[in-house]
Amino acid sequence: MTLLQINERDNVAVALADLKRGRPIEFAGGVVTPLEDIPAGHKMALKDIAPGEEVIKYGYPIGRARVRIEAGRWVHTHNLETGLGAIEQYEYRPAPARLGIRDSGRTFPGYRRESGRVGVRNEIWIIPTVGCVNRIAEVIAEQARRELKGLDNIDGIYALTHPYGCSQVGEDQLATQKILAGLVNHPNAAAVLVVGLGCENNNVDAFKEVLGDYDGDRVKFMVAQEMEDEIAAGLDLVGRLASYARRFKRTPCPVSELVVGLKCGGSDGFSGITANPLVGAFSDMLVSHGGSTILTEVPEMFGAETLLMERAKDREVFEKIVKLINDFKEYYISHGQPVYENPSPGNRQGGITTLEEKSLGCTQKGGSSMVVDVLDYGERIGKKGLNLLRAPGNDLVASTALAASGCQLILFTTGRGTPLGTCVPTIKIATNSPLYRKKRHWIDFDAGRLLEGKSLPELAAELWDYVMEVASGRPTASEKMGFREIAIFKSGVTL
Repeated sequence: MTLLQINERDNVAVALADLKRGRPIEFAGGVVTPLEDIPAGHKMALKDIAPGEEVIKYGYPIGRARVRIEAGRWVHTHNLETGLGAIEQYEYRPAPARLGIRDSGRTFPGYRRESGRVGVRNEIWIIPTVGCVNRIAEVIAEQARRELKGLDNIDGIYALTHPYGCSQVGEDQLATQKILAGLVNHPNAAAVLVVGLGCENNNVDAFKEVLGDYDGDRVKFMVAQEMEDEIAAGLDLVGRLASYARRFKRTPCPVSELVVGLKCGGSDGFSGITANPLVGAFSDMLVSHGGSTILTEVPEMFGAETLLMERAKDREVFEKIVKLINDFKEYYISHGQPVYENPSPGNRQGGITTLEEKSLGCTQKGGSSMVVDVLDYGERIGKKGLNLLRAPGNDLVASTALAASGCQLILFTTGRGTPLGTCVPTIKIATNSPLYRKKRHWIDFDAGRLLEGKSLPELAAELWDYVMEVASGRPTASEKMGFREIAIFKSGVTL
């Protein structure tokens, strides 16, 4: 098969391999002939499309024809444009696909914390309150990994550096504090050292006000300006934290305790056909077992938001989704930027033309579960099931936001490839098999096999087993490479 019509309503099909001009293709019981070369992952018109007529993919409009498009023509940026407006009005029309949800009793070996939450790693994190002490945190982590004894039950000691914590005011400073607080409280961290400078806006005392209650055995603080030798002092504190962290052992924990982030980056024309539906199937499986998933990248919901609104648990959640979407549009407008700047150059090269097309593929990661809640940026998950999270599409910012909201691991689909890894295990899922084979040191799982005869239920079951292995301690590709960055969203002034 070289050509795929995803939905019977579609007036375009996706090329599964490079198509050559004038070379006939058997399709739908007949023959179609491309009128020009069309790259794999890109779209070909199945019938004549008039100027201004909607182009349909996934059964929904992905934009309007700029000019007349003949059957057999390549459909892309030269002849297709977005049909989206700016701020939209939405009507509450609930039609949630309600899955049967039960705590199945299935378990995995995780770390039960004294707070009651469950981690999938037993790590020590060193978290700076301000970028000025980033290198201090890194040196402490590096020396601790070399010098501390008895780390056999500790999965690693890592510094989570960032550029903020000072010269920020208002919402920006609070956002930094909320994200860092979410990381300090994360169950994958058995113990945490918070390192401050002393004169920053987000000084240790100010940060404690946002952090709230904490366990003094699990979380230690150090102010570098108050230490004669901050490296030695930090190593002493990490040694004490290591003694605490060694107490934890893997024990059977219900899969209903898992919270999995859903993310994509470097999408291509296959993202909405293979990896994203596969992740959606996994999401539905986890939710059906009483677990939770979190979908973010709000700008990549534009054009498909009504599909999520229809699945809102109730009117309150519907109104939260409306606010989530329109607030992000207002953010773009307030900065004088076009609301529909997406897709990125890499997306376009991979076959995605409009934001509607990208969003209809991206939102498939949320499966068919009802949406139970909408989380603010930096807010921790509180309701089991599928949640939406306020965060941008930027890969590292969104991944960090997912971690801070409580995700113990992240499923990250990609059609272009990325080495990215954040502070929690990040499972990279290739949309196509050539990418998986080329970048095995980046990619963990091959969803391209859906184009080679594997069924969705069969591959979803395989992905489920793989995720459970990672939750049980199997390192991801990015963990093996030591890639674990964080990034914080910034929208205001810098002093």
